[in-house]
Amino acid sequence: MRIYLISDNKDTLHGLRLAGIKGEIVHERAEAKQTLNKLIKDKEIGIILVTEKAALLIKEEIKDIKLNKPYPLIVEIPDRHGSNKDNDYIMSYVKNSIGIKV
Repeated sequence: MRIYLISDNKDTLHGLRLAGIKGEIVHERAEAKQTLNKLIKDKEIGIILVTEKAALLIKEEIKDIKLNKPYPLIVEIPDRHGSNKDNDYIMSYVKNSIGIKV
């Protein structure tokens, strides 16, 4: 099982290459969608890391894969500028998912 990165910037790509993770840089919706489609067809790819900004380009496609396919696992990660999400993102996610405030 391999991990692959879809990034919107070269710094995240180069940083994760140091950890042995291959990836691509995308800036347009069409190229992000094409890369994602290529990766979900590759049975060797088990985890797809997507920077938050790149994930915004293909938000609906990611949602569809997460809801309808058992693999690959898609994980949104912040880039070198930090996260775009609120500090309470995890807590609100848990609350919305199971209805319990932690």
